Parts: sequence; structure tokens; C-alpha cells
Amino acid sequence: MTMGNIGKSVIIKGELSGSEDLTIEGQVEGKIELNNNVLTIGTNAKIKAQVFAKVIVVLGEVTGNITASEKVDIRDNGSVDGDITSPKVAIAEGAHFRGAIDMNRGGVPKAAAKPEATSPKA
Repeated sequence: MTMGNIGKSVIIKGELSGSEDLTIEGQVEGKIELNNNVLTIGTNAKIKAQVFAKVIVVLGEVTGNITASEKVDIRDNGSVDGDITSPKVAIAEGAHFRGAIDMNRGGVPKAAAKPEATSPKA
């Protein structure tokens, strides 16, 4: 499997998506989608985005909600300000986390759809 890399000096604003494992060392603002792959937020990275991946490893800073279908791993100098949705979450001693954790068992994020009304309208 191939591995992509976004360097320290790279700044991306908008949507980032792909179908390979990716390491980000730069800055991303917007949305990151790597639904079937591993995303590593490097030690120099500053992310302000909604993040979706199979596995998310945080060594740098993330501001925004993150959703992983398998696992979120915040390492000892990693920082997350936002909510985490993942069946497995690991937060190392020395890591920073502020937000809520939803450890859904199915590994698929809950749909944000409103429930259907069952009563007939008069």
C-alpha cells in the first residue's frame, strides 16, 4: 500500500480526500476524508478540520471533530480539541484532549438523520 506525505511548509484550505495512508506535517483547514486508510497527524501538524479515517494517530494538534471506523490514538504530545467518535480510543499520558468521546460499537458513525414521524398528520 502506498503512503502519502504532506510536508511542514504545506498549507491546505478546503477538502482533502484520498485512498492511501497519509501523514500530515503541515496545516489543513476544512475537511479530511480517508475513510479506508490510516491518517497520521505529525508532530508539526496543525489541523483545523473535520477528520474521517479508518485509523487516526495524533502526534500534533487537531481542532475539530474526528471520526474513525477502527481506532483513534492520541500520543503523548498530541492534542485534540473536539469530539471523538470511534469504537477504540487510546489517549497517552501527557496527551491533551478536550471534548466528548462516543465509542460506538458498530464502527460506523451514527446517522445524523432525524427520526421519521410515525403519527399521521391531521
